[in-house]
Amino acid sequence: MPEAVTRLAERAAASRVAVHLSEVSIAYQLKDGGRYEAVAPATLSVSEGELVSIVGPTGCGKSTLLNAAAGLIKPSSGRVEVLGRPLEGLNAEAGYLFQQDALMPWKTAIDNVAIGLEVAGTPRRQALDTARGLLGRVGLRSFADRYPHQLSGGQKKRVGLAQILARGPKILLMDEPFGPLDAQTRIIMGDLLLSLWQQDRKALMFVTHDLEEAIALSDRVVVMSSGPSSRLIGDFRIDLPRPRNIADIRVEPRFHALHREIWNTLKVEVQRAYDQGEGKDA
Repeated sequence: MPEAVTRLAERAAASRVAVHLSEVSIAYQLKDGGRYEAVAPATLSVSEGELVSIVGPTGCGKSTLLNAAAGLIKPSSGRVEVLGRPLEGLNAEAGYLFQQDALMPWKTAIDNVAIGLEVAGTPRRQALDTARGLLGRVGLRSFADRYPHQLSGGQKKRVGLAQILARGPKILLMDEPFGPLDAQTRIIMGDLLLSLWQQDRKALMFVTHDLEEAIALSDRVVVMSSGPSSRLIGDFRIDLPRPRNIADIRVEPRFHALHREIWNTLKVEVQRAYDQGEGKDA
C-alpha cells in the first residue's frame, strides 16, 4: 500500500472512537454509611488505532478507571461507550491483561492460549492451530508445551499477550502488565508490545506507574491527580516518530523534553499523595 494511502487510512481509523468515558465517576459506600469517591467525573476518549497511557500517583484510581472501561465496575455516574454503543455489562470487545498472571498452572502454554477459543466454541484442533500461531508471534513457538512454572516472568507475560489476542479483541486494556518484571525484560516486552500493536493498531489503554514507559509507548499520556476524588489533570500528545525502539527513543532530546513537561504536572500529585499517606496537610 502506498505510504500516502497508509497515512490516510490511519487518520481515518483514528477518527473513530473506540472507548469513550463521559463524566464517569466512581464511588463506594463505606461500612459507616459514608461515601468514598475514588474518581471524580472524568471524560476520556481513546480512538481506534490509538495507544493511550494513564499515569498518576499510587492509589489515584488509574486501575479503577480502566475497570470501568472493561465493564468490571459500574460507574456511579456518567456513561461508558464502546465503539459508539453504551456499555452494558462486560466489555466483550476488549481483551484485558492484568498485572498478575492469569495462567492456569496445570495447563501448558498452548493450552492456556487455546482455552478461551475452546470455551467460545472453536473446535480444539482449530484452537490449537490458532494458539500455536500466536505463540509464534510472541516468540514462544518452541515453548508451547511448557507449563507456567517452567517459564520465566517475561515468557509468562508473552503467553498472557497471546491469550488476550486469541479472541481477536478490537480493544486492549492493560493494567501495569510489566510491573513485576526487571528493567531489561520490561524493555523487551515493551518493544514486543509495540511490534504487535503496530501490525493492527488496536485501541489500547495502558495503565502504568512508569512515566518513561508511558512516553515510550504512547500516542497520548493522560495524568490523574492524587485521590480521593481523583481527576484527569493533563492530556499530553506524544509526538515522537513511529515505529519506535524503546531503548533508542529514550535518548532522544524530544523524549526528555516531554518527560520534563509531564513530570512537572505529575510530581505535584505524587508529592501530595505521599504527604497524605504521611498524615501531613495536602
